[in-house]
Amino acid sequence: MNNLVKRARRGDADAFTELMQSQMQNMYKAARAILNNDEDVADAVADTLLVCWEKIEQLRKVEFFRTWMTKILINKCNDILRKKKELHYDDELQEFPEETQEYNNVEWMEVMKCLDEKYRLVMILYYVNGLTAAQISEVLNMPASTVRTRLARGREQIAIVYQIGEKRNGNRNVSEAANGGRI
Repeated sequence: MNNLVKRARRGDADAFTELMQSQMQNMYKAARAILNNDEDVADAVADTLLVCWEKIEQLRKVEFFRTWMTKILINKCNDILRKKKELHYDDELQEFPEETQEYNNVEWMEVMKCLDEKYRLVMILYYVNGLTAAQISEVLNMPASTVRTRLARGREQIAIVYQIGEKRNGNRNVSEAANGGRI
């Protein structure tokens, strides 16, 4: 990946395209953890691609490309959320993710829906995107200890959801169990 980043920094459009295609699934999952519908996710990813292309020469160290790109993506997602709040869309019903190839594990999706947003994003960045606590700390502009705490509390919430589901003898799915025993 570092070779692709170096080539892209020199203006090689093919290298940039290949680099971004290799990161597309990670970007989708991170954006989906923040945003509630595919249209907003597509907008955030497209804006991120554009900013990365325009500013890739500003990247100081090629080995931090994923962290840099993820930080841009999160900022774009937050911009979209801010604009929606300004337009007073808060009263509308939230859309839930449709099943896609990237999110084909129904149980995982249900568990992620049950987590508080602050835990959901950290869990996805850690477990799905493979970022370290230090990298997540940099991306989200928070202390690494806060990231570790949110990972631990996210795991605790998941354990509670599974315990509630097991106690109900499998009569309901995970999200119903979580809604019945709100965390």
